[in-house]
Amino acid sequence: MNKENLEWKLIERKEVFKTVVFTVTERLSEAPDGSRGTYIVNEARDWVIVIAEHGEKFLMVKQWRHGQMGLSIEFPGGVIDSGEDPETAARRELLEETGCIAGKLQCLGSMNPNPALFSNRVHVYLATDLTFTGKQHLDRDEFVNYMEIDRKEVLKKIGCNEYPHALMASAAALYLTKDY
Repeated sequence: MNKENLEWKLIERKEVFKTVVFTVTERLSEAPDGSRGTYIVNEARDWVIVIAEHGEKFLMVKQWRHGQMGLSIEFPGGVIDSGEDPETAARRELLEETGCIAGKLQCLGSMNPNPALFSNRVHVYLATDLTFTGKQHLDRDEFVNYMEIDRKEVLKKIGCNEYPHALMASAAALYLTKDY
C-alpha cells in the first residue's frame, strides 16, 4: 500500500476534558476507504529526558508517581515550557532536579510516547562535562531526590520495580545505540 492508502483525514476535533497536564480530545477521522471513526487523543506539551553521565555513573532522580502510587527512579526531565526549545528545557530540568550544569549536551533523538493515544514528543539528551552547583531548584510541587548510580546497574535494572518508567527504557535504548 502506498501512503495515500494509509493516511486518515481529520474531520473534526473536540476538546472533551482539559487538565494542567494534558487535554483529552475526541477526533472524528476519515479512513482511506471513506469510512469514519471517532478516536480519543491526549494532547500534551513535549517534554525532555536528560541522561546525565558522570564518569561510570548516571545522575538519577527518585520521585513519587501518582499513576502507579509508588516511587520511581528515573533520568531527570520534565515538561518543555511554552516558547522554550528542547535543549534549553533539558538544561533547565537538569539544573532544577540535580543542581548540575551540563558542559556538553547532545540530542540522542525524539519520539512519541504512544502515537496511538498521544500527540506530543519526548526529546532525549545526553549531558556530560557536569558542573555540580550543590543546589536543586525544584518546582513547588516537586519532591525529588537525586543520586549517582552505576551506569551498568541502571541499564540492568531498567524495567524492574525500582525503574518502572517505560520512557526511561526508550531513552536508555537511544543511549545504547549512539556512537560516541
